[in-house]
Amino acid sequence: MQEWTLALLLMFGGVVAMLLIGLPIVFAFLAVNIVGAVIFLGGEIGLTQLVRNMGPAVANYSLAPVPLFVLMGEIMLQTGMASRSIDAIDRLIARVPGRLSIVAVLSGTVFSSLSGSTIANVAVVGRTLYPQMHDRGYHPVMAVGPVLAVGGIAMLIPPSSLGVLLGSLAQISINDLLLTAIVPGILMAFLFLGFIIVSCIIRPDIAPVFDVKELTWKQRLMPVVTHVLPLMLIFVAVVGSMFTGVATPTEASAIGVLATIVAAAGYRALSFESLRKSLIETTKFSGMLLIIICTSSTFSQILAFSGATQSLAEMVTSSGLTPLLLVLGMLAVLVFLGCFMDQLSMMMLTLPIFMPIVAGLGIDQLWFGVLVLIVLEISLITPPFGLLLFVMQGVVGKQLKVTTIYASVAPFILLEFIILALMIVFPQLTAWLPGLLK
Repeated sequence: MQEWTLALLLMFGGVVAMLLIGLPIVFAFLAVNIVGAVIFLGGEIGLTQLVRNMGPAVANYSLAPVPLFVLMGEIMLQTGMASRSIDAIDRLIARVPGRLSIVAVLSGTVFSSLSGSTIANVAVVGRTLYPQMHDRGYHPVMAVGPVLAVGGIAMLIPPSSLGVLLGSLAQISINDLLLTAIVPGILMAFLFLGFIIVSCIIRPDIAPVFDVKELTWKQRLMPVVTHVLPLMLIFVAVVGSMFTGVATPTEASAIGVLATIVAAAGYRALSFESLRKSLIETTKFSGMLLIIICTSSTFSQILAFSGATQSLAEMVTSSGLTPLLLVLGMLAVLVFLGCFMDQLSMMMLTLPIFMPIVAGLGIDQLWFGVLVLIVLEISLITPPFGLLLFVMQGVVGKQLKVTTIYASVAPFILLEFIILALMIVFPQLTAWLPGLLK
């Protein structure tokens, strides 16, 4: 067996095996890197190199937005600003087919533009709206599906912590990637709304119409003006500063955190306890990310030193397949992995192999990066181990079986694949928004 084949089996197989036995991803990658460094990088010298790689890996200015974007979402969650914005949108919408499902999509999209956390998005929207939908007899497809589907949009619409991480690991312009991902995110939201309305018109029983409290237009609009529009100014501050070129993603994330703290203080919701909880949760998530990033350079280095990266790239580029077929093949691999792995694992396992192939074939890296981000978003709700499926299971408790949750999200997964196909067929969509800056 050639050395590069052994390296692939050890590095990839080792991580997968440790994940299957339940070891957290952060420890799985660290353990495999230690073993790989000893075997392929020269024993003690390899371990020394592993340590040396850690500093430069995280001493990267472009990674600063990751904890800052997460902190924005945590502050909104802990201070209650997110739940109040959902209640305001709920008041705005009157008697329409699938009313609460529409509220879930709209409020989830709004919260996505204010938080970089998909988990927080599903938790907040699910806990606020699912009990109402369940009590009013909503079919699980209309009660669970929209909450899960819109939860993943937080990965696409800035601020997106995983979008920043993907751009950094793949060496793609983070600014362009974040701006480009807005397009598929908004398209998904509109497609979800259209599906809900059409489905409820065809089958009214899946989302029974119920009488809502009669409110004047002033009573409907004032909560939106009070609790939604001010928060949208945070989105304008973050995305607008990047869009106009006034701020880099790092600077924009700092602006977003400051604006979020000011908003919480303005609502008199900011307290020492809420800020403490926000910082603790942010530190937990960010610490896990940074440790994985610490091992990323050694992981890639082992694959390169053993010849695995070059050999695989040469095999693929000399296969005679067209670039489009190769891209579809790489996306298919990601879709398969998404059924069993989390997004960090998928990126760490595939990007060291995929990006050299993409560069060698002359494929637009921004276009490919957006496609990868969409597939990562889809994998959040892909059975059997999609992360958000477990979050939703925690929200609904014993009211629904896991298999029912799987079936409920299936139509929305199909809709997301339609958006993915649209971005593949019309690659110019990826260049449209960043092109406005030039």
